[in-house]
Amino acid sequence: MGLSSSSPDASNSEGTPANQTSYWEMASNGYAELVNAIIRPPRAEYDFADLGPTNFEWHGRPFQRVDLELVNPRDLTLQCSHWLPVEETAATRPCLIYLHGNSSARIEAISYLALCLSIGATLFAVDLSGSGKSDGDWVSLGFWERDDLATVVAHLRASGTVSTIALWGRSMGAVCALCHGHRDPSISAMICDGPFADLPQLVEELVQKARDHGLSVPSFIVSIALRLVRSSVIAKANFRLEDVSPIKHVSSCFIPALFVAGECDDFIDSRHSRKCLRESTV
Repeated sequence: MGLSSSSPDASNSEGTPANQTSYWEMASNGYAELVNAIIRPPRAEYDFADLGPTNFEWHGRPFQRVDLELVNPRDLTLQCSHWLPVEETAATRPCLIYLHGNSSARIEAISYLALCLSIGATLFAVDLSGSGKSDGDWVSLGFWERDDLATVVAHLRASGTVSTIALWGRSMGAVCALCHGHRDPSISAMICDGPFADLPQLVEELVQKARDHGLSVPSFIVSIALRLVRSSVIAKANFRLEDVSPIKHVSSCFIPALFVAGECDDFIDSRHSRKCLRESTV
């Protein structure tokens, strides 16, 4: 029974006040949606053809896309692509690793291919674990994905074909870059496009936005729902919300970084990027 059709003291067939039942239904539905938004957003689907041709010419020069698989520390297979020139002699080149956003995949990197090739760099993109065609049932908004990134970096360094490495991350990918950067000061630079500063803070902001849009639920119900979110994330994806806090790492990361944020982003407020930027300069 909805709130709009019940009187304050109305009860359902089991004797439970109708408004209390509605509160619990709203909290339960909101809790499930919030858990899925964090660890199981819709998985991006695409065909290999969407990645473009495996061999192509650009400005009269031959290039290729090399698809490969890497295995991360959790024994999950990561599907990757590396766009690079076809050369008769081995040459080392700078490489940009692109890290996609939440509910996305490596196909997102195609938009930056021309830019990379035009400056003489190669482009490497990966379906982070739990995303796209890679293994994994859950995502972690940067916590486990940072180990995916470490796996990619190790592969590129061992290949002998890469000189310097830069990172370009969007949303979850930007958080991934920030959570890894302090562990690898040899990264040359990174672009952080729309990261959040702290996951618990982001979750609380999402709940507040729901309230601003008319979700009227008592504070104690919200508190219980948030505790359920935390326990579900730990049980299913094996990390704590508090573990995903890139702002805790920026002050110990000395990699040159450019922060980008959308003023009209209705999911991650631009204040998150500003907070990270301020902390990085302390």
